[in-house]
Amino acid sequence: MDATGGALCSGDKASRFDGFSIDSRTIHQKACFICLTGDVHDGHTFIPDIIKQDVTGIILNREKADRALLNQLTEAGITCVAVQDTLTALGDLASFHRRRWDLSVVALTGSNGKTTTRTMTTAVINRRFKTLSPFGNFNNLVGVPLTLLRARRNHEWAILELGMNRPGEIRRLGQICAPDIGLITNIGPAHLEGLGSLEGVMNAKGEILETLSPKGGLILNADDPMVMRLAKRAPCKPILFGLSKNADIRATALENSAAAVSFQLHVPDGAIHVSLPIPGEFNVSNALAAAAVGYCLKIPLNEIKTALGSFLPVKGRMNILRTVHGPYLIDDTYNANPGSVKAALRTMNGLRKDRRGIAVLGDMLELGRASRDLHAEAGGFAAASGLAKLYVTGNFADAVEMGALAGGMTAADIFCGSKDDIFDALKKTIQPDDWVLIKGSRGMRMETLVQALLAQYGRMETSA
Repeated sequence: MDATGGALCSGDKASRFDGFSIDSRTIHQKACFICLTGDVHDGHTFIPDIIKQDVTGIILNREKADRALLNQLTEAGITCVAVQDTLTALGDLASFHRRRWDLSVVALTGSNGKTTTRTMTTAVINRRFKTLSPFGNFNNLVGVPLTLLRARRNHEWAILELGMNRPGEIRRLGQICAPDIGLITNIGPAHLEGLGSLEGVMNAKGEILETLSPKGGLILNADDPMVMRLAKRAPCKPILFGLSKNADIRATALENSAAAVSFQLHVPDGAIHVSLPIPGEFNVSNALAAAAVGYCLKIPLNEIKTALGSFLPVKGRMNILRTVHGPYLIDDTYNANPGSVKAALRTMNGLRKDRRGIAVLGDMLELGRASRDLHAEAGGFAAASGLAKLYVTGNFADAVEMGALAGGMTAADIFCGSKDDIFDALKKTIQPDDWVLIKGSRGMRMETLVQALLAQYGRMETSA
């Protein structure tokens, strides 16, 4: 109640919970159920199921706490706290829990590479400290609090990814987690539907600066002009990472292959050769960000090298899959925005060498009024990449096609249709040793096409 400002409606204020849950299907008896109201489901409708499961506690919206329900909860011996808003209460609980002991927090945000950077950073910090990191893509006003509520006394650092769709969300997440180290990977055209413009994205990402600990650190991408504009607002001197000569943590001598990318990692007091088990120059940027956090925490350079070298790629993030009877598949279906589409096309172009490149692109979602223009731009970039074939699906497939045609591709080399149509067309087109990139926003579920192609051509045990 102290944490949420709620009122005790039933049960004992001395009740203790060993966890919090928003899912009635997986909750256990000693946990507290938080009734969140979303676009699809209202957690309050599951209260009868919760009562049957003999849970210890429930947090619900005050307006839902009618007498009949409270009588049921009292009879069941369930502690009930009524609050003004359960989503706010979830964040307040997490904030209270985060401050119960000496837990430090790295909070990172950006338009591209957040999840990969967070995973790399966790690997680096794990070399010396007990870390807490989210399950999956827990980066919003629900996921970040749920992650923090998993913190235990033995955790020394939490590595959190902060996502957003509209102004104010990063600020609220920062208030909840109170970061000791803030990190911005990059700023690009993503979530424009809620943010309006690239300037809006920059300002929204910059909200993290407002919530840094007074004695905290800040890590910024020296290669990104929009990020460097935010550097002028920084409450402390930032540590810069990137390929730029101005970067404190930088990379030189990059070498890219289908299986790895290697580089010389430079920090202010030394240098070491690093090999990442994942391709792509953009992953060097992610690794430099993770190395910068490690440097801040005084983790030895050789241990940073070891952590980055043993990094396991995130599923759906530039996973290169060699098939038995056909092409190399690049599974980059985790998500998509204009920046990540260009990065993926560049990477495939560098890997395929003289072999044919084929791209299968689904819609990039949440781009607002700029959607058609940005999809056309992606089509133009695909054409400039020298693709043999381009397959497009989604509501903006025609815009991608128009951009590709304007960029010099012929109509015969562009196919628009459903994922099933594309699968049928690919089977007639693919040649052995072709490189096929599959990418789209999460909502497009492009991974189903990857699965279909693997079923068709068979997957080798090891990647290329």
